[in-house]
Amino acid sequence: MAISRAQLLKELLPGLNALFGMEYARYGEEHKEIYETETSERSFEEETKLSGFSAAPVKAEGSAIAYDNAQEAWTTRYNHETIAMGFSITEEAIEDNLYDSLSARYTKGLARAMAYTKQVKAASVLNNGFSATYPGGDGVALFSTAHPLVSGGTNSNTPSTQADLNETSLEAAVIQIAAWTDERGLLIAAKPRKLIVPPALMFVATRLLETELRVGTNDNDINAIKNNGAVPEGYTVNHFLTDNNGWFLTTDVPNGLKHFVRTPLQNSMDGDFDTGNVRYKARERYSFGWSDPLGVFGSSGSA
Repeated sequence: MAISRAQLLKELLPGLNALFGMEYARYGEEHKEIYETETSERSFEEETKLSGFSAAPVKAEGSAIAYDNAQEAWTTRYNHETIAMGFSITEEAIEDNLYDSLSARYTKGLARAMAYTKQVKAASVLNNGFSATYPGGDGVALFSTAHPLVSGGTNSNTPSTQADLNETSLEAAVIQIAAWTDERGLLIAAKPRKLIVPPALMFVATRLLETELRVGTNDNDINAIKNNGAVPEGYTVNHFLTDNNGWFLTTDVPNGLKHFVRTPLQNSMDGDFDTGNVRYKARERYSFGWSDPLGVFGSSGSA
């Protein structure tokens, strides 16, 4: 439906002092703090995890060497979504000198809507990360205590009992990450990189990562998390997280959280011959997801 004069009566009247509601500030591209971004030239992308080899056994004198088999562990598919929105202005509204103000104002609103949608899509991977309804390539939720391994064991990238963000839970997460193994049970020396929190936890994150001494104690002990550089990239706030108690740690494990760009944001306009209306359109195509769940650790908090 085109934007007509009937929807914009006040803009046709003299004495109008201000129009508002379209110029709010917006949060930036917060997904860039979480995801690795790659371009894509296909309708979808697939990434496959390999198992590697197990630890080498001792070869007894005179016996044959042992041979191991490498294999594929699982495959993750990224199906790109097309996000598009538009608006049109009637020929009559254009004739009554509303074209310039409307096109400038509503194209800004269109850009804001497209940017907002992208941040919601990006955060949904974490927001839905504890739900079995959204399994990954290994068949379980992104955050699970039982990510299956080819060796028969499991990895866990979430606490066995969900915990709020505090000194104890953050230290436990760092220790848990250090114990991760590859598909054949070999330690992988994984380390945290960055803490991701909702706005409700930003002050907690500041105290945990940026104070010199321990938080909330009478002891004159150093803040071991800060002193050891346990979370070297600090923290970032994501305003699109829906759980005020949830918190996450990205790690240095490659091919974790991924963002594929199939088509960057494009804007276009044209005139409709039959109606004389002018139409505007914004369109982009992308996908958010994860390949290796060890690229991130998450807790939904105790509540």
